[in-house]
Amino acid sequence: MSTAAAFRQKTITYGLIGFAAVMAIAFIAPSEGYYLNILMHAANYAIAVVGLVIVLGYCGQFALCQAAFLGIGAYCVGLGTGDYGIPFFVALFLGVVITGLVGIFLGLTTLNLNGHYLGMVTIAFQMIVTMVLTNWAGFTHGPDGITKIPRPAGFGGGSTYLGLCLVCLVAVLVFAYVLKASRLGRAMQAVRDNEIAASTCGVDVFFTKTVAFGICAALAGLGGGLFAGAFNYISPDQFSFGESVVLLTMALLGGVESAFGALIGTVLLVVLPEWLRFLRQIYLAVYGGAVIAIMIFMPRGVWGLVSKYLFKTAPIGSAPVKPLPLLSRSATVSDEIVLETIGLAKYFGGLKAVDGVDVKVRKGSVHALIGPNGSGKTTMLNLITGLYVATAGTVKLSGQDITALKPHDRTRLGMCRTFQNIRVFRGLTVLENVIIGAERRGNDVEGIDDVTERALAALDFVGLRDRAHLPVGDLPYGHQRYVEIARALAGSPEILLLDEPAAGLNSTEKTEMAELLQRLKGHGTTIFIIDHDMRLIEQVADHITVLNFGRRIADDDPRSVFTHPEVIAAYLGEPRNETA
Repeated sequence: MSTAAAFRQKTITYGLIGFAAVMAIAFIAPSEGYYLNILMHAANYAIAVVGLVIVLGYCGQFALCQAAFLGIGAYCVGLGTGDYGIPFFVALFLGVVITGLVGIFLGLTTLNLNGHYLGMVTIAFQMIVTMVLTNWAGFTHGPDGITKIPRPAGFGGGSTYLGLCLVCLVAVLVFAYVLKASRLGRAMQAVRDNEIAASTCGVDVFFTKTVAFGICAALAGLGGGLFAGAFNYISPDQFSFGESVVLLTMALLGGVESAFGALIGTVLLVVLPEWLRFLRQIYLAVYGGAVIAIMIFMPRGVWGLVSKYLFKTAPIGSAPVKPLPLLSRSATVSDEIVLETIGLAKYFGGLKAVDGVDVKVRKGSVHALIGPNGSGKTTMLNLITGLYVATAGTVKLSGQDITALKPHDRTRLGMCRTFQNIRVFRGLTVLENVIIGAERRGNDVEGIDDVTERALAALDFVGLRDRAHLPVGDLPYGHQRYVEIARALAGSPEILLLDEPAAGLNSTEKTEMAELLQRLKGHGTTIFIIDHDMRLIEQVADHITVLNFGRRIADDDPRSVFTHPEVIAAYLGEPRNETA
């Protein structure tokens, strides 16, 4: 069975199980009363917490304003149905759309921030929404809130409305499950683990984070709208900053790695206080202690602990796959220029890290860039790939000027790279890391089966297919370097840029790396490589450019470069003994 077919089968199975559970709960639930309210509270909050899982767990963006989004959705339904006579489902739809747009706007204006700065901005947004709901009495009804919010026709009874809420919850859980395994979901997880590496794999980081924020807000709007109908009353204090903290705690407690963790965390925090009420005066202390203990001893949440022991990934089979397209290229070096820099420069204040460097990389060649520490090699590579904005000069890829393009746009044109300091996506498996590389826009792939096959072919080439199912963080350092190379190869690049691929490797691993590069060279892959290991450079390089203090001091074939007086003085230290 293909990967896509197996995933569809699992999704349908989970959906049917969820729907059956919904019908069972709705059937046995009381039509009115305290316990019905608890179930509706948990269902609607869980929808909002799933949104938090997407923005925090999937995409790694810290937000403390989920209660504000919940409130916007609730007030859209409350005001729409009560003040303007809009049908419930139309008001609910408008609430989801409006809240999603607010989330996208907030993302567009704030997501260049990271960490605690982003957290502070979302707290400020939460405070603003609470103040507007409280003080704009002419529109929001002020502190008194909105009463007598009607439920939709056909769902007036408590058990039937609970069924509606649970159906929406199951749909949201299935959506989040499918999203995580989708191209967008993998892009979100790549952004979460390493934004720089994600951008050089072709992921538009800012767009991905903004979409995650929009989905997060829209789901909170859905939960808020259903909440308004469930209790027929809403007020500003129900959507305060404290509620945002509660929603975040639910996500962390259940586990932000999965939407099912959101469900577990929500149920625990809603139901646990009811279980502990028999303790009377001390129940709040016991409740708080239980939550703290769970978060200390289960740092990945309850779902993280459950999935660790119950859902182990099976090893990947050894069935043959089609070789990578780039491995069928001619091994000859042509006169066609794949990569060219003209007067490329980068100044940091008065420091000229790269100063007017010209480089031409021919198709099918291995072009090395060497120089002493601090000579500007990695800065040069960062300028070529768009991580740094050039102070002056031009970068061309296959004749096209790409100087003004973002890193992900350069990747889409066929420029793939690795890093001196390994940048793998540690929250993903080896195979998932490489799939992200294969999914770069511009790569000739169709569907998840084709992408997976490309990824497996790349892992075959570097000798890591038998470890494809493992978390990438479980691999030794040297194998993580091979994962980076496989990720780049899976994108079938026009040019492969390697930043010190032998750094940190022992002598045996360096020999294996040289053999791998020789095999790539034998397939005609165009490679631009930086490394300090001269033996490696001698074995693989067709052409060498040498930098010193940011300027080019030599540019020729290896024999000419290694006997160049300036190179000897600046880098090698003494003349080479050619007769030895």
